[in-house]
Amino acid sequence: MIQITLIQIDNYGPWTVTPGPRHEPDLQTLQSRLYGDLEREFGAHGGIVFFNRFDNLIAISNGMDYEDHLLIQDSIRNRYPITISMGIGTAKTAFEAQKIATEMIQKGGGAQNAERKEILNIDSLADKEDGEVRIAHIDIDDITNTLTDIKTAFDTSIEVYKVLYMLMDELSEVGSMCFFIGGDNYMAPVNNVSEEELQKVLDNIYEKTGIHLKAGIGIGKKALKAADLADIGLEEIRAKKTDSSILVLKDN
Repeated sequence: MIQITLIQIDNYGPWTVTPGPRHEPDLQTLQSRLYGDLEREFGAHGGIVFFNRFDNLIAISNGMDYEDHLLIQDSIRNRYPITISMGIGTAKTAFEAQKIATEMIQKGGGAQNAERKEILNIDSLADKEDGEVRIAHIDIDDITNTLTDIKTAFDTSIEVYKVLYMLMDELSEVGSMCFFIGGDNYMAPVNNVSEEELQKVLDNIYEKTGIHLKAGIGIGKKALKAADLADIGLEEIRAKKTDSSILVLKDN
């Protein structure tokens, strides 16, 4: 089972224009700082946060309980001019878990509801001993020679984001999600997604774009360990230690 925490800034839209529109550089700075702080705080518990849309962030939070989340809310309130609400859901797939987490937040009120503040609603928590996180770290094969060194920087970004959209679209069909994590790298929580299903997604994207993708998959009790193993698996593929485009490593 995978545990997903949806994090949402409370009443953020109205706050950005009250008492007047706030300077965009200040808003961008706040959002990036918030993401960095949440990444650090969830990371201290073995979790991982993905920025999603910045005012909405998605974390894989296996091993974290109510008190862990409450302490993070307290920390953000003490250091920021805004507060955050959280919803937590657990399911066999990441996509279903985030759906439940979304419902948990929405039970506390809408995103622009001035009365909603620091909601922390939990549907269920993954078992700390038996829960398992599967994460795929996916990247574009040889992007330097196929895109970076032959196209403009922005043209390369267009291709990278095209692949991201296709990964998001196709992986959601098999119960996963996908997030851009910089460069030509993507990360996907793939609980209950088989290697064959993931390979089919990679093959479909190659057929549509001509872009080769490869993926390391890590399996662990917490997201941080699973992601570390996924990174190692991807490095082994890059080093040609395997002929496969997918390599799975599991924490013992």
